[in-house]
Parts: sequence; C-alpha cells; structure tokens
Amino acid sequence: MVSSHVGIGNHLLNAHVPENKRQTRRVAALVHHAQRLARRRWRQLVWLSGDAEQCQSIAQALWQAHAWSAPLWVGDEHLSPRKARTRLGAEHQLVVLDTHGAGFDPEAFGALAGTITAGGLLVLLTPQPWGETPDPDYARCADHPWHWSDLSCHFLARLARQLHVSPEVVRWRADQTLHLPRLPLRKVDDIGSGDSDCLTSDQAYAVKQLVGLKRRRPLVITADRGRGKSAALGIACARLLTDKTQRVVLTAPRLSAVESVFERVAALCPDGRRVAPGQFVLAQGSELVFLPPDCLTEQINTGQQGGDGSYLMVDEAAAISAALLGQWLAAFPRIAFATTVHGYEGSGRGFALRFRTTLDRLTPQWKALTLNAPIRWRSGDPLEAMTNQLLLLKAPLPLAQPDGGAVATKVLDRAWLAQQDAALEKLFGLLVQSHYRTSPNDLRQLLDGPGTQLRMIEQASEPQAVLVTREEGGFEAVLADQVARGERRPQGHLLAQSLATHAGSRAALTARWRRVVRIATHPERRRQGLARTLVQEDMVAAKQQGIVLYGATFGAEASLLRFWLALGFTPVRLGITRETSTGEFAVMVAKALNPEGEALLADLSERFQAALPGLLAFELKALSAAVLVLLLGQMPSITLSVRERQDIEDVATAHRDPALARPALQALARKASLRALSVPQQQAHQQLAAWAFQNIALADAHSDAVKALRLAVYSLIEVK
Repeated sequence: MVSSHVGIGNHLLNAHVPENKRQTRRVAALVHHAQRLARRRWRQLVWLSGDAEQCQSIAQALWQAHAWSAPLWVGDEHLSPRKARTRLGAEHQLVVLDTHGAGFDPEAFGALAGTITAGGLLVLLTPQPWGETPDPDYARCADHPWHWSDLSCHFLARLARQLHVSPEVVRWRADQTLHLPRLPLRKVDDIGSGDSDCLTSDQAYAVKQLVGLKRRRPLVITADRGRGKSAALGIACARLLTDKTQRVVLTAPRLSAVESVFERVAALCPDGRRVAPGQFVLAQGSELVFLPPDCLTEQINTGQQGGDGSYLMVDEAAAISAALLGQWLAAFPRIAFATTVHGYEGSGRGFALRFRTTLDRLTPQWKALTLNAPIRWRSGDPLEAMTNQLLLLKAPLPLAQPDGGAVATKVLDRAWLAQQDAALEKLFGLLVQSHYRTSPNDLRQLLDGPGTQLRMIEQASEPQAVLVTREEGGFEAVLADQVARGERRPQGHLLAQSLATHAGSRAALTARWRRVVRIATHPERRRQGLARTLVQEDMVAAKQQGIVLYGATFGAEASLLRFWLALGFTPVRLGITRETSTGEFAVMVAKALNPEGEALLADLSERFQAALPGLLAFELKALSAAVLVLLLGQMPSITLSVRERQDIEDVATAHRDPALARPALQALARKASLRALSVPQQQAHQQLAAWAFQNIALADAHSDAVKALRLAVYSLIEVK
C-alpha cells in the first residue's frame, strides 16, 4: 500500500456547506471506500478522534448508512471491552470500539480485529489529543498504591504516533477532514479448496492430514489468526466421528477457545446434539468430548484417557506448558497440536521451539504444517498489518550472537525504549518466543507498569536475554493484617500477597520485594549462563536499593525449580490446586538480600516445611515426583536413628509391611534427597518418595506394588 493519502475533495468541504451535510458526505465516502475494500476482500482501521459526542454521532451515522453484516459497538454503554474475547469466532463487518469512557483495552482491540470480515471496518474512537495521558483502562496496571492517572503512558503515545503516520489507516478528526488511503489495484486470487467443507486449499490439506493421523506421528499445525485452524479441527472431528472412531477428545486452555470446533461439528452432523457444554454426541453414538488440561491430565494418570485407538486434538497448544503436552503425547497414539502463531492466544513460535525437542525424542516422525491463506480476508489486508504493528503480534526474534564469554547487563529506560520501534520489537519478540503466555496487555505493562524494570544482555544491538521484574510489598502493618485476614485485596503484589493470605505472614507484605516476572533467553543461547547473570546482577542492584527479598513464582516443573535452587533460592509456598491451562501447581521461591530478609525467609521456610508433608498426603497428591524430591532436598538435614535403620532393613530384606514402617521410609526419602544418586537410584528415589508422602502405589496389584517398593528401598539402602 502506498503512503500517499487523499482527502474528501475540497468541493465537498466548502464553508458554505452545512456541517451535517459535510458529515453525511464524508460518511458516504467512507462507505464507498469500504465497498472498494470488499472488492479486494480487505478490511481497514478507521481512527476517529475528537470530542466524545462528535465521534459517537459520526459513528452512529456510519452505522446507519450501510447494511453492515452483524455490526457491533463496544464501549461503556454497550458491550464491555472486557467481554470482547467472547466475540472470538464471531464475524462482524463493522465494529465500533469507543475508548472515551473505559479507555483502550489492548486485548479487546486484538480480539475484535480478528472478527472483522472482508469489506469491514474497525472504527477506533479516541479523544483528541490521544496518548498524552493514561486512560481508565490503565487501572488494570495500577498496582497498590498507584492510581492509574499517575502512571506513564508510553504505550498509548506509541500507538498514537504510529496511527498518525501509517498509510494503512483511515484518519478522521471529528472537527476536520477525512483522509482515505489510496488502495492499489490487485488481482483477485482464487482460493478454491476442492473440498466442499473447506474454504482454502490450506484448510483442506490440514483436514486431510488430521483425518489420516498415523500412530506415533503427531501433527503440529500453526497458523496466524483468521486462517481457519479451529474450523479445520471441527471438520476433521466430524469426519473422524462419522467414519473412524467412537470418541475424540478435545482440549484447550478454556472451553470458549474451541466453540468454533463444536459449531463446525454441529453444522456437519445435524443429526447429533450437544448434550453438555463440552460434549457433542452424534446420532450413531460417537462423541466429541472437551476436557480442560488439568482434568485431562488427571484422567490420563488414572488410566481413564489415552491408550490404543484414542484420538486427542489440542487447540491453542502454545498456551499450555510443553511438559504437559509431552505427557499427553506419550498417552495418545494419535494426536494433533494446533496453535496460533501470535497474539494473546499464546506464542506459536515459542511453542514450536520449546516443543520440538520433545517431539524429536518421543515421536521423531512428527509432521508440521502451516496454514497461510486467510479465510475472512485476503493477503495484503491493511487491518491485519496495522494490528500486527500496533500490538507487535509478529515481533521478530532477534539474531543470536556467538558466545563471546563474559557479558554485561544493562537496565533499560522505558521512555527511550517506547521511542525505539526496532529495539522494542526485538525485545518483545524475545519475550514472546520464550513464554507461552504473552499478550498485548504485557506490552503495556512492560512500558508503563509501575515498579516494572527491564534488564537486558545485548550483543551487536541484538537482545540475547532479558529480565523483567516488579516491585512488591512495603505495605503498612494495618493493611498487611487486613490482607492476611482476607478482608482486603489490593491490586498487584502477587507473591507478597499470596504469602500473607495463604501462609499467614504479615511481614511478607510489610517487607520490600523484587519479583521476577519473566526471564527470556534466546533459544540458541540457552544453557550459557545468561539468565543466571541477569538474576545475579539484578540482585546486587536490588540489595543496594534497599530491597529485602528477591523472589519468583512459576509452574512447579523440575527443570525450572532446579534453576532457582541452584541460585540459592528457597521454596516458600506451593499452590494446592493445579492451574487449569497448564496442569501445574505454582511454586514460589525467595532469597534474602539482608539480615531483615534472612529472618523473614527463615520464618517463611519454616512455615512451608511444616505444612508440606500434610499437603503432600492430601491436596498435593498429584504433584510430580521429580518436583517432590527437589522439595524434600530443601528440608533440614536429618540423621537416621538406629530404629529407623532397622525398619528400613526389614522392609528391604525381610517381610516388614512397608505401610507400618512409613516414618522410617519417609526419613530415607528425605535423606536420599541430599545425596548424589545414580540414574537407577534417582528413579527408585522418586518412586519411594511418591509412595511414602503421597501414598502412590508402584503397581496396580498390591503384591506387585509391595515388591516394587522393596526393590526401590533396597537400591537406596546405602544412602543411610
């Protein structure tokens, strides 16, 4: 698209023409522009700025001037921006997003842009000037004690700057003229699929591959939004259930993410019916069943899911931890992973990079395919290009630099970063690829969140690793007590508030913390100590700034926990329910930076260690054994008594019932956690710990379980 603009001709805007007539003619010109977009199967962003009443009047006139398909108004007195995600899967030809009241919601903007169909307009109503002060949606960034109006607004200023100069945008100042971008001529391409149920050849090929899934040859589908990925899953599910199998299991971070899958199955199988929100039964009795990740994992562990002949379809796989995906991969012989390449659904690029190793190891014959052709619009679409640019949905991964030995870290000035588009894109691209949850809101938090700091390792102007932290705590004693009692819940302060609310520690809220929000290392530079360097240097700076404790919270996965333990951090809390989307328990770790922090950390650690055995027997029975033994290794060192040694010997070499010697076997498991073990011993140790603390049998039959347990104890007897 060229950068020149054309306005509505001056012959339409002469002073003698009444204002209402000028507005009518401008609206008519915009409708005509939309019709030209429709011929190209494109869509466009309209930036309408000015006084709220004027903007709303113009938007209403545009709404009424054409027979738009399913128009939608999002604003204070209409659909709330917070509910925009509920429109995923819907189709609108006109969407008005009014920011005058509630402010600009980055995720709402991203979600709504994906619902606009060919010939459609996304009309963004903003004040004029815009981007000079934060708006009310910044309240979601305003951690206690900040008020949203006191925050910086680098994010909004960047949006306004890019909208001012972009050739992809229709600009309309409510009190001035309308500027329409010139649309280049283009050949209308044929996107026929050869499949009556599919809209593109890409989609048809994906359906064919899904229906023809082979044993131990999983399929990985990646696509930008609007490429018909979920619809392809739905078409394939309908065909599988009609011709090949009685049951297909479907999972995703949430049920709403797969509504379009169910809708497609219902359209293709009109004799079937949806008997429950997550269950569709065909006339012949075959069924599509949705299970959230945590439930799916539990049913796999109990043998209710998986096994020969079973099918699993995973949608938005990038929003699910790679460890969990690997567990499902082992359980289902026929499995497909589909994910969006960018956006608030998760990072498809990061997913592919993280998960490739697991796929190569477990199923080396896996297959990848990408859906490229858009369905609701055609390639070259101005709205898609503008949305990607504003929200950095296609932020590039920076170039990896060779390992040059010693590296230096630097703290980034966020005001400077917001002005450097290329640097910001690279930094955000690094964050996106390394984490399965990165959203447009994260970009705003990065630039304007109070107490947020960025520390980076850069080589040859290419970010190689970045650390994002936030300040927490520092509450007054009265408020800390109210939080601990569950009477108040100030915004933010995730780690400190959790320790006060769930561990009862008022001091955790009065102390000053620095919490790690995200660490991202270039995938080609991992295991070179970059993340360790970032954390260590940041802790030095935090100590100089009077921070008492340095902490982090993350999914309880063994490799992550080992990283933090190796840096000298101590576990202080473990969540007692799995997170739905990841199937993992959350673990919190901390490290003291001064004597005040050491005293508080000692108290937090003591509370955690006292509660852990009881939690393992009940709420944490599903905690992985690999994480369990790491936590046991953080408990105080013990010496086995003569009685315990004899009990262990009797279990291992005689006929003592293990259940009646459980205290001694728990002590052995703790003791083994402090020793270097061979690989066979490590497996035996995990089995023993899971039985001793979580009552997890080593086999289905009681006699086999006892025999296996005796062997595990025998292999560890030398560590006494």
